Amino acid sequence: MANEHEASKNDRKPYYVSVQAGSILEDPTVAAYELAITANEEELNRLQELFEEYSSMDEKQITDYWTNPIIGAGVDNDLILNAGTDGLLVDIYRLLYELGTEETKHHVATMGLFREGSLQ
Repeated sequence: MANEHEASKNDRKPYYVSVQAGSILEDPTVAAYELAITANEEELNRLQELFEEYSSMDEKQITDYWTNPIIGAGVDNDLILNAGTDGLLVDIYRLLYELGTEETKHHVATMGLFREGSLQ
């Protein structure tokens, strides 16, 4: 079992990620990206699932935001819109930190999303 796990870690390839666009690229020249990672197929699938979940939740929250009758009734609208997506963004950035190059790890660590030392 340890050999299988070790083999999957060695099957990592470089990828280029845009969190803003929700994209994972193999070729850094085809579109803009913010962060570089190395990932195996399983890790890549995990990141893709987080992006899909984030996109779905974001779309649902926008729809709910515009159709919710309590909007504008003294409720912090930004809080309603962002509450669910914030947790997913933290999960995405934590995974990007784990898979990231040294430059990516440094960038994520200095974003202020995580308590000092919590990414180690």
